[in-house]
Amino acid sequence: MNKKLHRLLQPDLWVYMAILLVAAGAAAFFGEYYIAAAEAGAALIMLVYSAINTRQRRKGVLHYIQNTLDAQDVAIRSDAPVAKVVLDLETEEILWANRLFCVMLGMREELIATPLGTFLPDLDLSFLRDASVRTSPELRIGSRRYHIYGNVVSPKSEEYPGKLANLYFIDMTEYLAVKEEYSRSRPVVAIILVDNYDELTNNLTDNDVSALNVAINNAVRHWAEGTGGLLRRMERNRYLFIFEAQHLPGMIENKFFLLDEVRKVVNGAGIAATVSIGIGKDGASYAESYNFAGLGIEMALSRGGDQAVIKDRYNFNFYGARAKESGGRTKVKARVMASALTELIAQSSHIFIMGHNNADLDVLGAATGIQTICRKKGKKARIIVDYEQNAVGELLNRLNEVPEYKDCFLSGESALIMADAKSLLIIVDTNRPDQVQYRPLLNSMNRVVVVDHHRRAADYIEQVVLNYHEPTASSASELMAELLQYAVDPKDVLPVEAMALMSGIVLDTKNFSVRTTGRTFDVAAFLRRLGADTVDVKRMMQNDFNTTVARYKIVQAARIYRDEIAISVLDHEVGRVIAAQAADELINIHGITASFVLFPSKGKVMISARSLGDANVQVILERLGGGGNPATAGAQIPSTDLKGVVERLVDSIDRFYNDMTKSEEA
Repeated sequence: MNKKLHRLLQPDLWVYMAILLVAAGAAAFFGEYYIAAAEAGAALIMLVYSAINTRQRRKGVLHYIQNTLDAQDVAIRSDAPVAKVVLDLETEEILWANRLFCVMLGMREELIATPLGTFLPDLDLSFLRDASVRTSPELRIGSRRYHIYGNVVSPKSEEYPGKLANLYFIDMTEYLAVKEEYSRSRPVVAIILVDNYDELTNNLTDNDVSALNVAINNAVRHWAEGTGGLLRRMERNRYLFIFEAQHLPGMIENKFFLLDEVRKVVNGAGIAATVSIGIGKDGASYAESYNFAGLGIEMALSRGGDQAVIKDRYNFNFYGARAKESGGRTKVKARVMASALTELIAQSSHIFIMGHNNADLDVLGAATGIQTICRKKGKKARIIVDYEQNAVGELLNRLNEVPEYKDCFLSGESALIMADAKSLLIIVDTNRPDQVQYRPLLNSMNRVVVVDHHRRAADYIEQVVLNYHEPTASSASELMAELLQYAVDPKDVLPVEAMALMSGIVLDTKNFSVRTTGRTFDVAAFLRRLGADTVDVKRMMQNDFNTTVARYKIVQAARIYRDEIAISVLDHEVGRVIAAQAADELINIHGITASFVLFPSKGKVMISARSLGDANVQVILERLGGGGNPATAGAQIPSTDLKGVVERLVDSIDRFYNDMTKSEEA
């Protein structure tokens, strides 16, 4: 450094002195001694002047550098606008801290060489070692809240070979207070709908209707009071409620007690009122939040009502759903749906029918009902079936023997090649896009119809032109059999199609023992008149000896939990049909109200669940990513940790019962 500075300050005078000396030598050579002496003297004077001038310039530059360094040091050590501390990253000891840092800690004594953890034990410095973060989570110091930013430097000097860390404490107290107040005051829009208002007021006098309205109004107002929100009755069975977001956590914590309060309102016929609550939050505007609330109500109704659904910008959250689904379908709706479906079929170039993967009898039964309508309109529908993975082998063989079903079944790939812009895809027995038989076909279609009886999931199929979704129905086959009564003549239905529809109903109702209504038996009687032989259906659903033995081995492996729940865990893959049958068999045991069968399959853990009691298996399995309805549900969990999935299932069961206990106590 000294050599560089010397070269910078020392001009190249030796060149000029060399020239003068050469000239003096030349003058002396030619005898001009006076000139030579003058030139030599000039060179000497120049040398002396250069030495004196260089010394003065050197002192000036060094003085400037020193003043600059002193000023920089003063600037560093002076009060910065934020609290700052310099640490030894290895020992986490304080090397230097400014005044604001000491004030922040309320300290006056010297902090040097003291571990930072002595003053801030909650501060984790691990974030400094991650170059992608360098920001600490929020830290509370007294009544103030700080965000901490840091960087690491390496002096790379012999005096200090280690690493230093600079920490800057940014006081965010006022900013965070404003931010949280903004979040707490965000508007939330709720739509409250009395699910069964028509059923409640049917055949009631005006006085009784008024008394019923007063009781429901009081329950709704009691739930809304204390929030400072705006509550208005929009229609006879619909309320609009706008309130601030700060009150929503309390509603969730209280399990939306309005559901229980309204359930206490009973009409003269002994029918209890139920409400659905759709809540929209995080919308960019009131209009968007209102649309979210509308989607929440639609989701609640499609899942049977008597529940609260919160819809934000990204997903749905469900609460409640304790009451039994009430039969809310009407023959008018079935007639309208039959007309609309018939019209869509007539306007389509190709019709494809597809159910969930690993198709069962309900899928194929509903598909045959649609095939009947297509045949009536002079159209030929294609049914998407995986011949290798299905649970309809016997029925599939029988249909292939019928001329009307020649070349009717094909793969999803073939359907995708055949489809065009005017093609129609009809989805049966599922409303979830991830469960359809061939997802690429669904993604490529812009005209989709859904016919399903399962409760709607959060990730339901959205691009539909017609949605016949009735969670009160026993099966998709029951829905299609109802449509047939208005879409075709009885003579247009083949006996094998009537049998297929009957088999779908028998499968999903467990031989008419669960999820049946008067409509179910009406449809069964209609199919019986069309030629459906119940004995033939029973014979078709028989299992072979090995399947029966495998089913009872699953039953034998079951263990009892909570004195009424049977859980059977297998460490090997079994057929899904066998697992479902085993779950059905378990709830036939005295004292068992719910059953779960778990087994591994191709990197997933499969769960088949059944219920006859208060345990809502749909709610239990939804926490694990599954779905279904309160009596029949299933899940496919991407995991190879069977033990971990069992623990999650048990935890979900416990949470369900704990929530139910708290609701009853409230």
